[in-house]
Amino acid sequence: MTRGPAASADSPATLAQRSRLSPRADDALPSISIVAPAYNEQEVIVEFHRRVSENLRAIGAPYELVLVNDGSSDQTLALMHALQADDPQVMVVDLSRNFGKEIALSAGLDHCSGEVVVVLDADLQDPPELIPEMLEGWREGYDVIYGVRSDREGESWLKKTTAQLFYRLIGSVSRVEIPRDTGDFRLMTRRVVRELSRLREEHRFMKGLFAWVGFPSRPLIYRRSPRLAGVTKWNYWKLWNLALEGITSFTIAPLKIASYLGISVAFLSLLYAAFVIWKTLMYGDPVRGYPSLLVAVLFLGGVQLIAVGVLGEYIGRIFNEVKGRPLYLVNRILPSHLHTTMAAAARDSS
Repeated sequence: MTRGPAASADSPATLAQRSRLSPRADDALPSISIVAPAYNEQEVIVEFHRRVSENLRAIGAPYELVLVNDGSSDQTLALMHALQADDPQVMVVDLSRNFGKEIALSAGLDHCSGEVVVVLDADLQDPPELIPEMLEGWREGYDVIYGVRSDREGESWLKKTTAQLFYRLIGSVSRVEIPRDTGDFRLMTRRVVRELSRLREEHRFMKGLFAWVGFPSRPLIYRRSPRLAGVTKWNYWKLWNLALEGITSFTIAPLKIASYLGISVAFLSLLYAAFVIWKTLMYGDPVRGYPSLLVAVLFLGGVQLIAVGVLGEYIGRIFNEVKGRPLYLVNRILPSHLHTTMAAAARDSS
């Protein structure tokens, strides 16, 4: 089992939040929703269902497994339908096309019903066996228990290094503190999910949104396993675009950097112009320096294009947001028993 020691209860972050906690009964068992977006995961979806269901049945609480099909082109949806037909605890949310993992995850959070919600990747890199430990954090009064990866097995050194650099970069420039080395694997209470559902921006960086809503949180350190089967859908180009989403969604630092760079270049240009004028007046200066002139023109042109590109990234995101399109469209929903029960209870209470 891939697990590690829980984070120390005496860490500074934990001590600062103790006064905000409202502990729950030691034997409390909330209804649990597992949200798992999936895109072309036919090799692992059946085993994922088996392991998750086995662990949730051992806990003994009411539960549902919300499987979100993000426009899969293989047999993932057919397998989801088969699982739902055999297991009333399974809910299938079939999106109309591929919208990307961040939006598929949001769709799952919108449709789940449990008092607590656990986000899991369908590839089983995040172990469902840690859910009982997350529930212990919930009983202590925390609203969010998020997984922190002590090790990422099965990943190349390049991916690990770039991930570490990204988390440290965004941590230094973001307006909110985003925990390092975390993914989507976490447990959240219903009030956290409810507040997340109010955040409808199209360009979504869920790790940042999880941090932005706040509420008492506690880390859980674990070792991340390699994929059970299949291949990752995250190539370096998609990871690069996700990094851009994170940076542009939670900081305007690139715009400030472009401004500071422009001011610095302009100041240096004025100094150089003053030097050229002085040199011409004092010693004369025959026409020469074509290579240095070419370098200066190309450098200034490059700086301008970079600044325009940074500005374009932000303007493009504004363009997409102001259109006000829905985040996703649903083709079909096959509800779980928990979802049906909760919906009936809501109708009766109203």
